[in-house]
Amino acid sequence: MSTLVTARVAHPGLLLRLATWSQRHRWRALLLWVVVVAAVTAGAQSAGSAYRNDFSLPGTGSQAATDLPKQHGSAQAGDSVQIVLRSPDGLTGDRTTVERLLSDVRALPSVTDVRGPYDGPGAVSEDGTIGYATVLMGGKAEEIPREDVTRLIDTARAAEGDGLTIELGGDPVRGAEEEGGGASEGAGMLAALVILVLLFGSIVAAALPLITALFAVGGAIGLIGLASHVFTVADFTPPIMMLVGLGVGVDYALLIFYRYRHELMRGAEPQAATRIALDAAGRTVFFAGCTVIIALLGLVALGLGSLQGVALAVALTVLVTMAASLTLLPALLSFFGPRIQRHVRKRAAKGGREEGHRWRRLATAVQRRPLPALLIAVVALLALSSPALGMRLGFADAGNDSPTSTSRKAYDLLAEGFGPGFNGPLILVTEGDTAAAAQLRETLDSTPGIAATTPPFPSSDGELWTLIAYPTTAPQAERTADLVHTLRDDVLPPLADSTGARYLVGGPTAAAQDFADAVSSRIPLFLTIVVGLSTLLLLLVFRSLLIPVKAALLNLLSIAAALGVITLVFQEGWFGVQPGPVEAFIPIMIFAIVFGLSMDYEVFLVSRIHEEWERERDHAHAVREGLAATGQVITAAAAIMIVVFAAFILSPSRMLQQFGLGLAVAVLLDAVVIRCLIVPAVMQLLGPRAWWLPGSLSRRLPRVALEGRTPSAGG
Repeated sequence: MSTLVTARVAHPGLLLRLATWSQRHRWRALLLWVVVVAAVTAGAQSAGSAYRNDFSLPGTGSQAATDLPKQHGSAQAGDSVQIVLRSPDGLTGDRTTVERLLSDVRALPSVTDVRGPYDGPGAVSEDGTIGYATVLMGGKAEEIPREDVTRLIDTARAAEGDGLTIELGGDPVRGAEEEGGGASEGAGMLAALVILVLLFGSIVAAALPLITALFAVGGAIGLIGLASHVFTVADFTPPIMMLVGLGVGVDYALLIFYRYRHELMRGAEPQAATRIALDAAGRTVFFAGCTVIIALLGLVALGLGSLQGVALAVALTVLVTMAASLTLLPALLSFFGPRIQRHVRKRAAKGGREEGHRWRRLATAVQRRPLPALLIAVVALLALSSPALGMRLGFADAGNDSPTSTSRKAYDLLAEGFGPGFNGPLILVTEGDTAAAAQLRETLDSTPGIAATTPPFPSSDGELWTLIAYPTTAPQAERTADLVHTLRDDVLPPLADSTGARYLVGGPTAAAQDFADAVSSRIPLFLTIVVGLSTLLLLLVFRSLLIPVKAALLNLLSIAAALGVITLVFQEGWFGVQPGPVEAFIPIMIFAIVFGLSMDYEVFLVSRIHEEWERERDHAHAVREGLAATGQVITAAAAIMIVVFAAFILSPSRMLQQFGLGLAVAVLLDAVVIRCLIVPAVMQLLGPRAWWLPGSLSRRLPRVALEGRTPSAGG
């Protein structure tokens, strides 16, 4: 007969007190979460969101080239849309149709001015078959109502016919064509439910982690929507929050629920099992969540505009999911505990092999030959990591859009009619006199890599001159990035010395390169902060020097391998993907998120090994039993994260595709290769030395108990 267990704790910790309160006041705890989430959601819907992008980089040439014209009265108020026209017989014969179209466009809302292809030279290709009109909008792309852009697209496309083809390009058009990612989230949640049902054999048991995650994500999204009125939060933050929140929310709840179920199988009553789970796995979740938050807050140190808001938003999401796992889940377990207990006992009565026997056998096999297992796994990860050495950072443009989209068709038509560099012009600003501006154009016309230039035009006060230079290569081409550096480092400094003028290179292409350069230059500081603080936290938790170092190195290895896969797929164009640079902020965002998530499994696995080590003082036994106790739940949790993250590969957004693939690959490698092969091999090779800590350091460090003091069932 199973042994009844009651939790006895001399000085109950905060997590145990939270679990006890949630159990005793389950209706109050559940109602509190419902009211808070409903209130936050209602408030966010009432106030609306104020998401805005800020990729400004003070101190860079491109930022100066943007700010200086504003000071001299040359700034354009909003973004522009290009109406690209093509007629096999030449646009001259379609002039009446085109001018009627542009007249209709001028009357549309959000349109401030229209410059037609016949208004001046340079707007029609040499063969006369391709031309473009520039539509000036009354705001930035994110400020223009979507319906106004859609109406503009429909008005222009309605003029097609008799051989005249019309496509539209520009950031407002690209934004209007983007679709939501709701299907991605739904597919991920459905797959997660299937995995949980297969793991637990019960819909009720499978639903509890999902319900916890949904409450957490719902509350976090509302909070960030409200916070966007105070802080600068990028418009791509909500899908990233859902991506991380769903994965982490299910992950944390599952780790606690799995320990709860384990204690039920060992004979504990539901209330005691809940307190044991919160006092053991709950502590693991707490410290694992802290590492995620530390890693995300490391992004704030980079000082990269909107990314600071993204980091704070995702960190808040992790904090809310952690709170839901530690307060809402115990209340739900109090409601459904007896039903889950009956199901667990029914499955246990059927007999069968002891749970975890496959993982125990795997650990034993690795322990027999730890060095070969370690070398094979590390070599494989290094091979996957190698493509990341050639990673190019940048931003997606219309050339990466779907071939069926009007923005991509407009991009291709402009490249065909005016050259590939026409889609990524460089804006050169001269602060000086007319002669200095004329000398700049003469110099650019003789510079390799420049296809054409426009005459310099003055600012309203006559102190500033701006000209446009068109590269011979596409905006995302490596040669275009090299051209920006060549102009700044080799071409313009001697010219400035001879004329006494100041020259700046700006425009979207130069700004993207500046952002990529800024990210690359600040990565060492970012790595130092994140790795250093996370290592210090693990040092406090495990009171070991080697465990934190091992964890940091292995996490870096899995992240590098994930970035290598992203490079192969999105930069090299594997599997039919449109090749192009990796989004400039993807590596640091993936690093921050994955480094924290990897610590979840590290803390969960090593804490169980440490628990067995403290109990038996047999290191080999501790490694085997630690993997046997956690292998199944780590694999299940990883599988859920993988399907949630991988579902975002279906998103129409290239940025979300890269996020989804990178996170899914990193979690897969971390859970399968690192936690199931490399960690047991390294721990076996280290032996008892894994827990070594110098005596002088041990006396100075505060003691942080991870395993808790609640006895296990039957213990």
